[in-house]
Amino acid sequence: MNQLLASQFFYNWRRNVSAIVGSAIILVCVLIVLFGPLVSPQNPYDLTQLNLLDSYKPPAWIEGGDPRFLLGTDGQGRDVLSSILYGTRVSALIGIAAMLMACTIGTTLGLLAGFYGGRLDAFIMRIADIQLSFPSMLIALFLMSAFGTGIDKVLIALTLVGWVVYARTVRGSTLGEIQKEYVQAARVAGLRDGKIIRRHVLPNVLTPLIVIATVQVGTFILIEASLSFLGVGVPITQPSLGLLIKNGFDVLFSGLWWTSVFPGLMIMAMVFGINLFGDFLRDELNPRLK
Repeated sequence: MNQLLASQFFYNWRRNVSAIVGSAIILVCVLIVLFGPLVSPQNPYDLTQLNLLDSYKPPAWIEGGDPRFLLGTDGQGRDVLSSILYGTRVSALIGIAAMLMACTIGTTLGLLAGFYGGRLDAFIMRIADIQLSFPSMLIALFLMSAFGTGIDKVLIALTLVGWVVYARTVRGSTLGEIQKEYVQAARVAGLRDGKIIRRHVLPNVLTPLIVIATVQVGTFILIEASLSFLGVGVPITQPSLGLLIKNGFDVLFSGLWWTSVFPGLMIMAMVFGINLFGDFLRDELNPRLK
């Protein structure tokens, strides 16, 4: 801990307002993921706690609001604040899990393509090129229409959408690393390819992946919310910020704005915080800016 506090990274972080704001937002999101259901005023998916007489109550500070429901309720009498706490947890976990899966697959394929080259490289990169010729959202919609709804299906779709950027980045970095003397020396020493990749090449190509992974979490949260809003993502029995926005959108123009606006603001805050911190990491890890 003392080394971290005395590091150049922490010194630059303290002087960067955007990084501090982004870190604070991410910290709040982490606390919601860990403790959201514990501090939630209501379990919005427990039917025994819902009362239709409480439906569409405005936020507590507006005339007609109920102090029990700080951000109001939706058409089923669910507390919007509680729904956001539950939905943020699911959306954030989907974004993080999908990022880890995409990073693992993309990094592995990128290492193999860059290290061995030849037909394997050409095959992997042509698949990547074909996929990059289509919008990510379009690919995700196609995959969800083929797989069906469900959190596991969303994770698969996001993984298949996101692996390409890791593969291309790692492949390019690997092509540069294998030309360096330490890799040539390892080959001369008789080390196996797998050991050279794990011990020598992989640690030296991780830096750009940290930035990509950070920003991609926010991207995946947006894609998942879009899929759920369109009805092909998380099923209606599971909490999701995209579903909350969809449910509120049907009555948005009836003056019941809080049912969709507050979940939308939560998504905006999450992605904004992640992007702020990602920009800081990009600048810190870029050797050209040192």
